[in-house]
Amino acid sequence: MGLAPLTVSLVQGNTRWHDAAGNRAYYGELVRRARGSDLVVLPETYLSGFSNDTVISADTMDGESLAWLRALAGEVGAVVCGSLAIRENGTVFNRLIWMRPDGSFVQYDKRHLFRMAGEHTRYGEGSERLVVELKGWRILPEVCYDLRFPVWLRNRRLESAAGGMDYDLAIFVANWPTARRHPWRTLLRARAIENLAYVIGVNRVGTDGNDLPYAGDSAVIDPVGETLVECGALEQIATLTIDPAPLLAHRERFPAWMDADAFELR
Repeated sequence: MGLAPLTVSLVQGNTRWHDAAGNRAYYGELVRRARGSDLVVLPETYLSGFSNDTVISADTMDGESLAWLRALAGEVGAVVCGSLAIRENGTVFNRLIWMRPDGSFVQYDKRHLFRMAGEHTRYGEGSERLVVELKGWRILPEVCYDLRFPVWLRNRRLESAAGGMDYDLAIFVANWPTARRHPWRTLLRARAIENLAYVIGVNRVGTDGNDLPYAGDSAVIDPVGETLVECGALEQIATLTIDPAPLLAHRERFPAWMDADAFELR
């Protein structure tokens, strides 16, 4: 099956601090406003904020948060993804859930933990990359700080895939503070250019319980680094249909993958 046009909604919200019930109500309404999309992307830790107190904020895989997300995806008929603080076997993970409308899901645990905020002392580290498929697209979902690590994100030739490479679209869900908005905006574009792929970044807005402000800047970037959509610093839902034709044409006329260095991830 080839790649079909993919309609994606970026939900850039003002996450309530340590208020899972309030965030379920808030983000539930925003997701319902994005009805009609194939994929709805929420920020990192959208039910708690990027919290230092994982004991308070973390849910379990059989808790209310996952049940709510399953029902919401079914209601709007779309994949809904974003990350949650999940406690499992005594360890808390910053876990991205890719929830399908039929109630099935896959998960990705954040690989790179943000040392400068002590995340590596509070959360367990993920070890496996996840690539999912939707409407023929191969999609790489990642979490926030992962954006800074190009080896982890490197795209590779995969002739068995419809798009010819390991992934066609990379998604980064984030709580990326205003003080570092220039790296956020720059790295989203760099990852698209170097990996011959579309890139989506979804960040939050507002100020969190640690008094850190967030500027949003959620965006859709095309494979040559051009901005297709970029949000401002306010709550916003941005919906765009991504066309696979420019991606496939760019890969054909500019096959930089042929000159890439071989390596193995460990």
